[in-house]
Amino acid sequence: MNYLPYNKNLVPRAKELRARMTLAEKKIWHDYLRNFEHRVYRQRPIDNFIVDFYCPKLKLVNEIDGDSHYEENAQEYDRQRTEILEGYGLKVIRFTNAEVLTNLAGVVILIEELLPPNH
Repeated sequence: MNYLPYNKNLVPRAKELRARMTLAEKKIWHDYLRNFEHRVYRQRPIDNFIVDFYCPKLKLVNEIDGDSHYEENAQEYDRQRTEILEGYGLKVIRFTNAEVLTNLAGVVILIEELLPPNH
């Protein structure tokens, strides 16, 4: 599918989230994704969600999960959300705040390993 539904009603919230990125989001953005070889959007509305980082060229979504994502209801919500996003042909990868803050080099390696050849 080439078309991703863009929910313009989420734009104000996305702008707010961009202005208030978590420490882990700031780290991966400033130290890696901001200068990624393909354009990456921060806090991008897709369907009824706002994804943390989205690279349209690679159809790649990077999610940086804080502690709230590990509560029982949140895990089910994230599973359903990932399933919907994958239904649009997107690859969704998730990292914890701790992974980004303590092992950014490892996170970068994992992202690079997931990239298609000749990306």
